[in-house]
Amino acid sequence: METTSLREKILSTIIEKSMLKQRVFDNTFAAFNMLKEVLLEMASEMDDALEGKLDKRVRLEYRDRGKYEAQLQIADDLLIFRMNTDVYEFESSHVIWQNPYVQTNRDNSYCGVINIYNFLSASFKMNRYDDEGYLTGRLFINRERMFFVEGKRQKLIRPASFGTEQIDRTAMVSILETAIDYAINFDLLVPPYEDCKRVTVDQFNTKMDNSKFITGKRLGYKFNVDDI
Repeated sequence: METTSLREKILSTIIEKSMLKQRVFDNTFAAFNMLKEVLLEMASEMDDALEGKLDKRVRLEYRDRGKYEAQLQIADDLLIFRMNTDVYEFESSHVIWQNPYVQTNRDNSYCGVINIYNFLSASFKMNRYDDEGYLTGRLFINRERMFFVEGKRQKLIRPASFGTEQIDRTAMVSILETAIDYAINFDLLVPPYEDCKRVTVDQFNTKMDNSKFITGKRLGYKFNVDDI
C-alpha cells in the first residue's frame, strides 16, 4: 500500500509528540522525586526544631505514599502531593498563551503537573471518606525543566514569567514552605447552621462509620481562587 502524505504526517506527529511528552514526563518525575527529598529533609529539620516545645501528640511526619504521591502531616493538617502521569496542554483562553516563551515555540507549553491538596489529618485517621480536601497549589514543568506555579499565595514564578527559571531545590523549598504556611493558617470554620440542622437516623446509627458526617475546612462556604 502506498504511503499517503496524510499518513506520513500522522507518523511524524506520533514520533514528535511521543518524544516531547516523554521528555516532559521525565522532567516532572525528576522534580517530584526532588520534592520528596526536600519534604523529608524539611520534616526532619522542623521536627528537630520543635522537639520539647509541643505536646507529643502534635505530629510532624513525612510519608512516601508511592511512586506518584507523598504526604506531610503537620498537626491537624495533611498535605498530599500527587504527580499526574499525563502531560497537559492549556485551553485557548489561558493566560499562558500571552507568554513570549510559549509564543516562540508551542512545544514549550506542554507541561506535567504536581498537585498540592490540603486535608484534615483526622479525615484519614478516622476514615471519613466523604470529607473534603482542597487543591491549594499546583506546579507545572515543561520539556526544558522550566516551571511556573499556581495556588494560594504561590507567587514565585507565575505564568507571565514562565520560561525564565528552571525548577531546582531552592525553588522547591520556597513552593513547599508557601504551601505549608497557607495550610496551617487555613483554619477550620464552623459550618453554617442551615447546613447542619438536619441529620438522618443512619448518620447516628451506623457504628464505626465516621464518614457519615462530612467535614471540610470551608464546608458550606465558597472556596475562592482569588489569589491563584
